[in-house]
Amino acid sequence: MSKIVISGATLQCSQGTSTGSLTVLPTNSTSSDDEPAATIDDYIPMTNIPTFGMCQTESNPQVAAATASAEGVLTPQPCIPVVTSAWSPGSTAITINGTKALRDDSTCNCQWSGSISITAAGTEVEAD
Repeated sequence: MSKIVISGATLQCSQGTSTGSLTVLPTNSTSSDDEPAATIDDYIPMTNIPTFGMCQTESNPQVAAATASAEGVLTPQPCIPVVTSAWSPGSTAITINGTKALRDDSTCNCQWSGSISITAAGTEVEAD
């Protein structure tokens, strides 16, 4: 059974070298464990979604340029996520201020080919 995600949940990008923590702004009035609960709309880079250390995909122009300069040796560059669409899927049973709550099995994608997933929801509250 999937769980509701709260601020501070642990995130991982498939192209990043480290984990990060989800930040949910305190505007979500529903909360669990004293932390704001996330919605599928909490996907804004550098506001909700942090960096993941170093980016390792040549789909990222910075990585591609650095790798080309290093004569083809993969040269990771600082991660700057580019997420342009919401998390999916959201909860079918719980909404927060009219928006689907974020579940721990939801994912979103970075423009540079990374898949961002939730590795720890931060709560035990069931989503559906």
